[in-house]
Amino acid sequence: MKITQIRSATLIVEYAGKRFLVDPMLAPKDTYPGFPGTPNNHLRNPTVELVTPMADILAVDAVIVTHTHPDHWDHAAQALIPKTLPVFVQDASDAEIVQSAGFNDVRILGEGSSFEGIALTKTQGQHGSDVAVAAIGALLGEVSGVIFKHPDEKTVYLAGDTVWNDFVQSNLVKYLPDVVILNSGDAQFLGHGPIIMNKDDVLSVHLAAPNATLVATHMEAVNHALLKRTELRAFAAEHGMAHCLHVPEDGEAFTI
Repeated sequence: MKITQIRSATLIVEYAGKRFLVDPMLAPKDTYPGFPGTPNNHLRNPTVELVTPMADILAVDAVIVTHTHPDHWDHAAQALIPKTLPVFVQDASDAEIVQSAGFNDVRILGEGSSFEGIALTKTQGQHGSDVAVAAIGALLGEVSGVIFKHPDEKTVYLAGDTVWNDFVQSNLVKYLPDVVILNSGDAQFLGHGPIIMNKDDVLSVHLAAPNATLVATHMEAVNHALLKRTELRAFAAEHGMAHCLHVPEDGEAFTI
């Protein structure tokens, strides 16, 4: 398989001969205001430009939208992505949102969903701690991840916008993934802590799945993501997981 870090949580996952565009945020730098109630909300999003040509980003077989927050499914993506491409979403509510943008092949992920012989299984996550969800759960919303499975490939767990919790631990135990893609930017809401993984969460995943290759994404591209790539790499070296953790730069592609 080949994974290309596009920007923020946006990836291209080439798997069993198919190309998946994941969580597309495709607007130019500074298009949107910072997220209210978050650190650094004076900054505009995205905070960096795309470095991958748009033609390469759009040359895919299907799209996966783990949830429809604007840093995973923005207005630019809705305008640029061909309306005929299959788009996989987490539930009927998100399906309605995507269909309302003119997409006519919207598919809901579940236990038995697939694409061209590739099993795509929805997983559960939680967009913040129990305390954060109790306080601002309506704002944080529902999120999901995806398991990719095919006889000719290693199993991939794309965790989505979640912190380390029982859902993630259970998914690691149930699916035994060889590759785990983690949204690791330590994005936060003021007063409510991280809403995606921080460096300690990444370590928890490593300790729970020590033989898995980890990939850190969703870093350094939105105003409230506080963890820098250099900091995560140094932390990984200190804790003995640098050998199994990829922290790709935007535009970087690597094969597993």
